[in-house]
Amino acid sequence: MCGIVGYVGSKQATPVLINGLKKLEYRGYDSAGIAVLSEDSDEILVRKSKGALKFLEEKIADEVIKGSVGIGHTRWATHGEPSDLNSHPHTNVSGTIAVVHNGIIENYAKLKAYLQDQGVVFKSQTDTEVIAHLINYFYEKTGEIFKAVLETLHRLEGSYALGVVCTKYPDRVIAARKESPLIVGLGKGENFIASDVPAVLEYTRDVYYLNQNELAVLYNDHVDLFDSDGNKVIREPSHVEWDMASAEKGGYAHFMLKEIHEQPKALTDTLRPRLVYDGEKPVDIKFDEIDFGEDWKQAGRIVITACGTAYHAGVVGKYAFEKFARIPVAVDVASEFRYRNPILNKNDIFIVISQSGETADTLAALRLAKEAGAKVIAITNCVGSTVSREADEVIYTWAGPEIAVASTKAYTTQLMCLYLLAIKLGKERGIISSAEYEDLLTKIQQIPAKAQEIVDNQTEIQKFASQQFNKSKIFYIGRLFDSASSLESALKLKEVSYMHCEAFAAGELKHGPIALVDSDTLVVAIATEPELYEKLASNIVEVKSRGAVTMAITLDKKCAFDSCCNSVITIPDTDAALASMLSIIPAQLFAYYCSVLKGNDPDKPRNLAKSVTVE
Repeated sequence: MCGIVGYVGSKQATPVLINGLKKLEYRGYDSAGIAVLSEDSDEILVRKSKGALKFLEEKIADEVIKGSVGIGHTRWATHGEPSDLNSHPHTNVSGTIAVVHNGIIENYAKLKAYLQDQGVVFKSQTDTEVIAHLINYFYEKTGEIFKAVLETLHRLEGSYALGVVCTKYPDRVIAARKESPLIVGLGKGENFIASDVPAVLEYTRDVYYLNQNELAVLYNDHVDLFDSDGNKVIREPSHVEWDMASAEKGGYAHFMLKEIHEQPKALTDTLRPRLVYDGEKPVDIKFDEIDFGEDWKQAGRIVITACGTAYHAGVVGKYAFEKFARIPVAVDVASEFRYRNPILNKNDIFIVISQSGETADTLAALRLAKEAGAKVIAITNCVGSTVSREADEVIYTWAGPEIAVASTKAYTTQLMCLYLLAIKLGKERGIISSAEYEDLLTKIQQIPAKAQEIVDNQTEIQKFASQQFNKSKIFYIGRLFDSASSLESALKLKEVSYMHCEAFAAGELKHGPIALVDSDTLVVAIATEPELYEKLASNIVEVKSRGAVTMAITLDKKCAFDSCCNSVITIPDTDAALASMLSIIPAQLFAYYCSVLKGNDPDKPRNLAKSVTVE
């Protein structure tokens, strides 16, 4: 959530800041603002506006804001409603210090009360304004801005990524982070801060990923890194390999559609480095990133925790590990896990899943597991993210940049990683025979090509969406793996179309949900378990007899569902246990087309953000 940019160099800062904020719009926001150190006077020029970034651009369109040092922000409201006043940047009373902030300051009320007792008058309802006034308080005591920032950080509780400028130090930007992502971009005669790489990629590929509790001071010709005690830190920058074309629509109407179509490639990129070949035949799975040793073979249990879409991947993972490796698996929503005093054992394998690698609740669960002595494995899409740095071992999904808020290719590549782990563990534990192992490897190798078949033949899905996008109630049902896939299918539809949608195991229909079924209902059955086709068909008949429109997403080529469904989407044949990587794609497409037909922006659904870095 929220986006930070900062610039120090020889260019005019305002266009650079606005351009960087545009690259971060995918994170979700409700207001935007910039603060630029004026070249013509000893002041900070602050301009901000509620709503989309275009409103800020309109506000400053006829104004010349001269200055080559500045910070910018897109805000997602946490404390105080979205408004011009609550928008970032925030300043001290005299306007000589400006701050942008991502995260939540948990002790802001206590700090605010103290500062008010000192005579400070607050203008906004935000927790962030406390930071600006506190920095000023310590600046008056120390006479040095870096020391003032350092003293302030020592008194903040919660999470933050910060950008700070001061009129008394017009040659620098100070940055700091704790539990909210922040990177430093290293240019030639200019340097940058940003919440994510796309904001600076137009200018540089060399970046520092700030570690927990680190600070950076940026000048136009160099950057100094510091630890939380103010000691200098020396390390080499990272080099970003992917290019800006990966963050552009490439001819598609929306990023979401582009990313759905990118899934065959993303699945290939995630799969191929982990297969060992004999000629063209896959014969083994290898993970260079992890030590697949005794910890895995002797594990008594696997615990998976995540949020949202990543949690749904974990539910599919539970079925996969229990089927292929016959090992007990517990799956938990991270926001619940962190508070329920969970029981953890030292021989647990603890897997956290996060697309961004910055999800606050997932990070808290990770740290709790490490405290308990569990081995922590992270599955993430973002190199250099906090999750990747704090886990014992990391598996990257290699999905590439995902700009649309609703996750698609990140989800299917998470599934790919979980399936590979489960199949490998099954072989290591002697559950899967050599013949079964080779057969599964052959079938999983074919998944990307089969995904390509689905995205190449989406006409039926688009047509069905055009007929059903006005339904008031939608249910996704399924059994076993399909029940898990239903959860993610329903979430996608809710996220981008705002249609009321639920998901549950098909056998639960008669235990309550069927009372809601009428002619305003659409029921989508995911059916990739051949031995359960007959039972699922019976469930479909039950809802159709009560007036519901029905659709099946199935592997079945014998048309078992033709007689009971208004529409049947047949996906390419594969092992039923692997089909979750394919059955979700028609559901993603259905959600996308419903969103577009309802006039929504599927890339930026209301009230949602890509990276949830607060509780």
